[in-house]
Amino acid sequence: MRAVVANEYGPPESYTVADVAVPTPGPGQIQVRIAAASINPADVRLPSGDFRDTVPLTFPHVPGNDFAGTVTEVGPGVTGYGTGDEIFGQAVPRALRAMAGTDRPSLSTGSLAEYAVFEADTPFLAHRPPALDVESAAALPTVGLTARALMAVADVRPGETVLVVGATGGVGTAVLPLLARAGARVVATATEADEAILRALGAKETIGYAEAGYPTDVDLALNLTLPSDRLTAVARAVRPGGRLLTITYPVPEQAWIDRPDVTLRFVLDMDGVYGGMREVGALDLPATIGRRHLLADGAQACVDFARRHTTGKLVVTM
Repeated sequence: MRAVVANEYGPPESYTVADVAVPTPGPGQIQVRIAAASINPADVRLPSGDFRDTVPLTFPHVPGNDFAGTVTEVGPGVTGYGTGDEIFGQAVPRALRAMAGTDRPSLSTGSLAEYAVFEADTPFLAHRPPALDVESAAALPTVGLTARALMAVADVRPGETVLVVGATGGVGTAVLPLLARAGARVVATATEADEAILRALGAKETIGYAEAGYPTDVDLALNLTLPSDRLTAVARAVRPGGRLLTITYPVPEQAWIDRPDVTLRFVLDMDGVYGGMREVGALDLPATIGRRHLLADGAQACVDFARRHTTGKLVVTM
């Protein structure tokens, strides 16, 4: 089969599209013919070597977490899926097993490929709703899960003002409609070119990326892009008693923001505490897809993800 492959640690420019063996399912696993996949930061960060001391990879490594496709084979003991089922979901590389949650972790052989094998018994896979097209289903898993977790932790109340830093990315374009549904007044960072898209998704105001332009006295700030050890300017935008949520590493410490009067939370839900793929499918979220590639151009898709501005998600179809 054809797949995007990293043959050694390095930048996405070193990836290739190559022939690799088709993975076969073992007990409790399913094989899926991938129809579409979307790219996430881990797809370029893990093969970069930044985490090789804690998460060593074996090569060749096939990246890809999010997908939509058709079940083509089931392993012994699988009862929830059958051949021909249309499914979608999120699964991390097996190298991340220690970080993938303690209860029914979702692991795979990599979705930027014609076929991949997944663990069947996990909340992060589900049957694809008929109303959800293949590309949207591939774009939504990670960002939908993250947006649900953010909303659950934030407990947004109608009329609150929310600053979203990094609103044009995958998570940002997924969480904006949820914030709008909750009655929040959303101020989103964006380029001028993205202003119309973000307003259509629910932002009441867009501002540039310069920290000097951040508003003051917001009730809640969501950081979706800045490293979590560089949030002092975001914290200054929050009113006393307000909340600051972040999804980026390193895991933040309260002392770093110099605001003991602001509640700081790191949001990462690896166990599906705030819902799994079935719940994401029920959200009726629009999928914002900024760029599309074919698998033959999948290595370049990873380069584009790392080097070019993308509004929403970048999707690779097989």
